[in-house]
Amino acid sequence: MTPKHFISSITTTIVLALLAAACASPVKLAEVGDYDQAIERSVNRLVGKDRKNEELVRTVEFAFEKATTRDMDQAEALRNENRAEAWPRIYDVLQRIQRRQRLVEPLIPLVDRRGYKASFQFVRVEGLITEAREKAAEYHYNYASDLLSQARRNNNDKTPARRAYDELERIREYYSTYREREALQREAQHLGTTFVLVNVENRAPVILPIGFDRELTELSFRDLNDRWRVFHNNRQSGIDYDIKATLMLRDVQVSPGTYRERQYEEQTQIQDGWVYEYDTRGNVKKDTAGNDIKYPNKINVKAMVTEVYQHKGARLNAQLELFDLHSGSVIDSRPLGAEAFWENYAATFRGDERALSKETRSRIGNRPGNFPDDALMILDAARRLRPVMVDQLRQVKI
Repeated sequence: MTPKHFISSITTTIVLALLAAACASPVKLAEVGDYDQAIERSVNRLVGKDRKNEELVRTVEFAFEKATTRDMDQAEALRNENRAEAWPRIYDVLQRIQRRQRLVEPLIPLVDRRGYKASFQFVRVEGLITEAREKAAEYHYNYASDLLSQARRNNNDKTPARRAYDELERIREYYSTYREREALQREAQHLGTTFVLVNVENRAPVILPIGFDRELTELSFRDLNDRWRVFHNNRQSGIDYDIKATLMLRDVQVSPGTYRERQYEEQTQIQDGWVYEYDTRGNVKKDTAGNDIKYPNKINVKAMVTEVYQHKGARLNAQLELFDLHSGSVIDSRPLGAEAFWENYAATFRGDERALSKETRSRIGNRPGNFPDDALMILDAARRLRPVMVDQLRQVKI
């Protein structure tokens, strides 16, 4: 079996398994231990029914008892481990018990159409959930505080601060406000952020035009910044930058303006009036409907076109290097380049204008222009290099 067929076979098996699970009856789900799905599907079929199916009633009873026993045993085992990190799991288990009881409670008393009354043993979990909520939030808070202490000691490693941020975010599952969570999360955000200073260095043997640096660095990082990366093109006080992204200009090439002239002839056949058919007496012949018999008069027309084409180009070759300002090492380096072109077409003609093609007509009347100077071409190339640099910065893993 080829790898392609093997992957296809696995995919088919997974899809079939999911479809089978989706179509499984509550009884089958309960038999394989998927108690909550069995209860949910049974309840959905029982709600609003006066004569309740006996098989579904007994399935709810069986699955509820099994699921409650399983979850209470799991919660007790986790409590006995006496580990702070177990409280979030205990909270999840108790929440599952509470959701299950709230799902079944509206059906009680649950009696099938033969008079059998299902029995349910409910657990008072409200107090347990309150305890688990408090202990779980405390665990995430304390763990985040430890991670923040690591981040404060060594801000070169952003991982502890980012993990602390995630731990503090999890507290939202338990409380909307909690101790100093918001202040600590702001600190974790700052400590976990990689601050990048972007600058330009000219390593090319040319003098760059005024405004060149501005064209490359005065850009919006709104679409480039994210939760953990912030880019600045000017150093800001109070920020300890982690990385310097330097665009090193290696080479600047500006081609001389080229001026080419060519002449070519265009011709075509057009209709110029009508040719009538005459009889021997010199009268125009008529058809059966009494109309003049005539034919289009086709003539060839020509025009001589003189075309001027002007072209000038500029190319920038650069290297984008990222320096770790803490270690002084280069962490990434990649070549970049961009080109800018200026071109102009102008054309005149002699002869019959009707011979000109649509494309040639669009150029008639244009005049040869003055070539842009080198500085403008270089600035135009810089504008084209800017999005290339932004795209490369977006791809860098920092």
